[in-house]
Amino acid sequence: MAGMWQRFKMIFKSKANAAMDKAENPAQTLDYSYEKQLEMLQKVRRGVADVATSRKRVELQIASLDKQLSKLDDQARAALAAGREDLAREALIRKSAVGQQINDLHVQLEQLTVQEQKLTVASQQLQTKVESFRTQKETIKATYSAAEAQVRINEAFTGISSELGDVGLAIQRAEDRTAQMQARAGAMEELMATGALDVPGGKDSLTAELERLAADNQVESELAAMRAQLDGSAPPAAVTGASDQPAAVGPAPAEDVVDAQLAEEVAPPVTPAQAETPPAAPPAGPATP
Repeated sequence: MAGMWQRFKMIFKSKANAAMDKAENPAQTLDYSYEKQLEMLQKVRRGVADVATSRKRVELQIASLDKQLSKLDDQARAALAAGREDLAREALIRKSAVGQQINDLHVQLEQLTVQEQKLTVASQQLQTKVESFRTQKETIKATYSAAEAQVRINEAFTGISSELGDVGLAIQRAEDRTAQMQARAGAMEELMATGALDVPGGKDSLTAELERLAADNQVESELAAMRAQLDGSAPPAAVTGASDQPAAVGPAPAEDVVDAQLAEEVAPPVTPAQAETPPAAPPAGPATP
């Protein structure tokens, strides 16, 4: 069960990573990173301003305590001159406390000054980095746009782009359809020529063959007549069979040609012995008384 869960997590992460890679736009990612760096720079600048404000407040407190320290010193001298040693002592005690506060504030002032200097340097460095990143960002975006345009141009030339893919498929389907129709038309023409496919209102294969045979006989007869006229002799007998009558010029009827062919196929061949043997005499009848 644990193995299946690990496999499911891996598949989910791979699918999510692929989807994020597909949806990620480098230009938008760079702009977002630049905005985040600007926000960080603003925070650093606000930090520098806050430290500088604190430093200035401490300086003002030190100046105020310095005035108070001088005032207590004057009061102690005046009380001692007036013979009030107790008041002079109290003023000096307060003066000592104020002096201690001034010393503590000087320590804080030194720390704030160092911190302000560090933040100022960091702010300057971050400012330089942000400006450099901005230049690099614009360069990368321009390079990415140029590469994307080049990819689209190459896809358009090779015909593998998503926009031109449908057009290429449509052209391929049209070409396949045209080739199929041409092949069908050629096959139907061949079937009609051989007589395997009857045409409504046309002639069947037997009639077409008989007409072709009659036309061939007519052509042969006319050629023979022409040869006889050129040679000055009588024209020969008709090609379809020997006859004492002159062959009529013109196509023979299709029915006569079929009858002649069927007679030749049905009649048995005559052997030489049968041709020489005379026909047998009929049997003699019964003798008359």
